[in-house]
Amino acid sequence: MHVSFVCTGNICRSPMAEKVFRAALDDAGLAAGVEVTSAGTGGWHVGEPMDPRAAEVLVRHGYDTAHTARQIDSHTLSADVIVALDHGHRRALRDSVPEPDRVVMLRSFDPDASDDAEVPDPYYGGPDGFDEVLRMIRAAVPGLLERVRKEL
Repeated sequence: MHVSFVCTGNICRSPMAEKVFRAALDDAGLAAGVEVTSAGTGGWHVGEPMDPRAAEVLVRHGYDTAHTARQIDSHTLSADVIVALDHGHRRALRDSVPEPDRVVMLRSFDPDASDDAEVPDPYYGGPDGFDEVLRMIRAAVPGLLERVRKEL
């Protein structure tokens, strides 16, 4: 199975989600059966590392931060589950895949969030925004993990 997370530049939200989800898969003993990737809708950060503020939050919470930004491509679009971080990403992705139901919003897996809730872009805000993004991701990961477990 392949799960891919998509945000705008692939330096903040989607790599954070990728790292948190990969750790959850490891903890659940499911990592061997699931490929986890991330990508951006735009290509201006391709080849760059994760935003240092995103990396700092992940390190503080014990997650891996090794990352090189990439743009969506055929591999991303062929994922079994394509996880959008906001409505713009979801629209762009659904227009690019023949089965738009494979595209889901990350926060739709958070039982305390509405199905159309977004993970806001922390890039232009302060450092607290990255902590809030991590909180939102962590709240959604158990639900996504359960979906993946059922489909394996």
